[in-house]
Amino acid sequence: MEKSLLGLSLLLAVTFVAEAQKKKIDKEFDEKAAIEELTYLASDELKGREPASPEMALAYNFIAKQLEDAGAKPVPGADGYFQNIPFRLSSPPSKGKVTMGDSSYSQGIDLLVLDGESLSGTYELVDVGFGMPEDFEGKDLTGKIAVSSVGAPDKMSPADLFALGGEKTANAKKQGAVALIERFNIPSIPWQLISNYLNRAQMGIDNGDSGKLPYIWVKDLSNALPKEIATGKAKSAVLEIEGKINTPVDGKNVVAWIEGTDKDLKNEYVMLSAHYDHIGIGRPDETGDSIYNGARDNAIGTVAVMNAAKFFAENPPKRSVLLALWTAEEKGLLGSRYFAENPLIPLNQIIYNLNIDGAGYNDTTIITVIGLGRTTGDHLVIEAVEDFGLKALADPAPEQGLYDRSDNVNFAKEGIPAPTFSLGFTAFDDEINKYYHKAADEVDSVDLDYVTLYWKSYILAAQNIANAANQPMWVTGDKYEEAGKKLYGEKE
Repeated sequence: MEKSLLGLSLLLAVTFVAEAQKKKIDKEFDEKAAIEELTYLASDELKGREPASPEMALAYNFIAKQLEDAGAKPVPGADGYFQNIPFRLSSPPSKGKVTMGDSSYSQGIDLLVLDGESLSGTYELVDVGFGMPEDFEGKDLTGKIAVSSVGAPDKMSPADLFALGGEKTANAKKQGAVALIERFNIPSIPWQLISNYLNRAQMGIDNGDSGKLPYIWVKDLSNALPKEIATGKAKSAVLEIEGKINTPVDGKNVVAWIEGTDKDLKNEYVMLSAHYDHIGIGRPDETGDSIYNGARDNAIGTVAVMNAAKFFAENPPKRSVLLALWTAEEKGLLGSRYFAENPLIPLNQIIYNLNIDGAGYNDTTIITVIGLGRTTGDHLVIEAVEDFGLKALADPAPEQGLYDRSDNVNFAKEGIPAPTFSLGFTAFDDEINKYYHKAADEVDSVDLDYVTLYWKSYILAAQNIANAANQPMWVTGDKYEEAGKKLYGEKE
C-alpha cells in the first residue's frame, strides 16, 4: 500500500511539474514577436536567403541580434555570434572535355567538373578504388590523375558523396595528383537528374590548395573504366578544362550559448539547431513570383531556435544550451558539416541535438520527428508534444532517406543522438509538394496557430532533455550506436 501511495505521489509530482513548465512557456512565449520574426525572415527583402547572396547578411545579422538581445552569450572561439566559414563558389568551365581511351566525355552530358581550376594536358591514370585513405597509401601520384568510385561502400547519400569528394581530393593532392576523377556509377540515381542539378555554380567549403585540383565526375554506370585502366586501354586522359571561375564567399553559422544551472550537468550541452538559408531566386511560378521565401523551410525552424534562446535565457535548465543556426544546408549540409569538423564546443560535451528542418505539413494534429524510435530520449520529446495537445509520429516516408538529408546527420555520424523535429506530415503528398522549394512557401499560407504550438512544443522538448537525469543515448542496434560509444565511452 505504501509503495502504491509513493508511486502515485511521484506520478502526481511529475505531472504537476510538467504542467507548470507548459504554463510557463505559454505565459512567456511572445507569439506576436515570433510571427513578426518569421515574417521578416521569409520576406521578399531577404530574397530567399541564398547563401551566396548579399541579402544573406541581413538574415545572419538579424538572427545574431535576436540571440544577443535574448541574453544568450557568444561561444568562446567564435567571432562574436558567428562561426566564419570559407566558402567558394565554383562555376562550370566554359569548356570541359576529357578523353580516356576510346571514350570522350563532355561537360553537362556525361561529365561534370565540380571544382578546381582550369587544366589542360595529357596525364597518366591511376585507379584508387573507392579513394579511401588506405587506397592512397604508398601510391606515387605525382603528375597523374587519381580515379575512384564516388562515395564509399556504406556511404552513398548525396551529402556523403560531396563530403568524401573533398577528403579524396585532399588525399590526391597530398600524393601529388593533378586531378581527381570520380566514376558516377549509382544506377538508382538518374544521371540526367544529377547533371541538371550540378551543371551550374556549386558552393563548397574552400579546402585551400587541394581545392585547386580539378574535381570531376564522369558517367560510368557500366563500371567499364576500371577494366580499361587495368588493361591499358585507358592508360591516360586528355583534359581540356578551360574557363573555370572560383569565387570566395563568406559564410556564417550563427551560434550562442546559455549556461546551465547544475554544477555538474552544465558541462553538458543540448544543441538546438536549424538551418536559416533557403534557395533564393528561382523559376517564376504562374503568378510571376520568383522569390522562394522559405517560410516552412526553414524560417519557422530558425524562429523556434531564436525563441528557445529567449525562454532559456530567462529560465536556464540544468544542462547548458547551445544554439546553432546553420548556413548552406541547401548546398549540401555545409554549415553544420563545418561545425562538426571544427567544433567550438567539444563534441563529446554535446549530449543531444534537437534539430529542425522540414518541407512543410499536411496534418496540424501531429509533429513528425525524424529519428523517433532511435534514442532513449524519445519519451521526453513525445511528452512535450502531447502536453500541447499534439501527437509525435515517426518518419512516415523512410524511403526518402530524410534522416540522412538534414543537418542532424553530420552530428549523428559523430555519435550525437540527433533527431529532427519537423512540422507534421504523413506522406510526401501534393500538399507538401505545393510549397516545398516553391515560391508559394510564404507566411500568408501558413497556419500560425499550429506553428505556435509547434514552437512551444519544441521549447518544452528541449527543456525536458536539458533537465533529464540521464543522458539520452542511441538505442541498441542503431547504426550510430557504435559512434556514440566511441564519442562518450561506454555507459552503464
